[in-house]
Amino acid sequence: MNKEAFKNQEHYTHADLVELVELLRSPEGCPWDRTQTHASIRRGVIEEAYEVAEAIDRAAPAMMIEELGDLLMQVLFHISIGEEQGTFSGEEVYDRICKKLIFRHPHIFSDAADASSSTEDGWAAIKRQEKGQVTLHEELEGIAKTLPALTRAEKIAGKLYPKEPPALQALLADAEALTQAPNAEKLGQLLFTAARLAKALKIDPEEALHRINQALIDTNC
Repeated sequence: MNKEAFKNQEHYTHADLVELVELLRSPEGCPWDRTQTHASIRRGVIEEAYEVAEAIDRAAPAMMIEELGDLLMQVLFHISIGEEQGTFSGEEVYDRICKKLIFRHPHIFSDAADASSSTEDGWAAIKRQEKGQVTLHEELEGIAKTLPALTRAEKIAGKLYPKEPPALQALLADAEALTQAPNAEKLGQLLFTAARLAKALKIDPEEALHRINQALIDTNC
C-alpha cells in the first residue's frame, strides 16, 4: 500500500477510497484513525446522514456530492474495522444488501411474480417474512430505538393503528390532560397522538416540525 500512489491523482474511484481508508487505519496511517472503534465513530454516521438529508432539502448537487462522500467514508470505515476485528467483511455487507434487495422485490425477480408485493402492504409483509417477525410485539421491537422520537412514534403508530386514524379531538383531549397534570408522561402522550395523526395524514412529523422551526427563525431574524 503506497502512500505516494494517492498523491496528485487526477481522478479517484470507489476502489481508491476503500484502499485509502485501509491506509489510514494501517500502522503507516493516521494515529487518530487507527484508534477509532465502531462505538467511537457511531455519532459520525448519524451526523453525516443528517447532512446528506440537508443537501437533499436544499436541492444542492455539489453539497450532495460532498456529504454522500462523507457518509460513504463512514460506511467504509466501519467495514474496515469489522474486517480488522474479523467480525464481518465488506463482501458480507455487499452480499447481504444484494440478497435483501432481491428478496424484497419478488415482483421483479420471482418467476411467480405478484404485483401486490410492490404495494406498501406487500412490502411490509415481505419485511416481516425476511426478519422472521410473527407477532406484533416482534414488529414493534424491530423499530430502531435510535430513531428520532417523533419518527419512531410515527412508525409505532403505523403498526398499532394501521387503519384507525385519530380524531383531532384526541389531540384536544391530550392537551386538556396535560393542563390538568403537566408532566412528561402527559406531554409524551400528546406528542404520540400528534405523530399518529401525522402518519394518518401521510405527513412526516419531523419534517413538519423542522419547517415550523425554520419559519420561526426566519420571522425573528
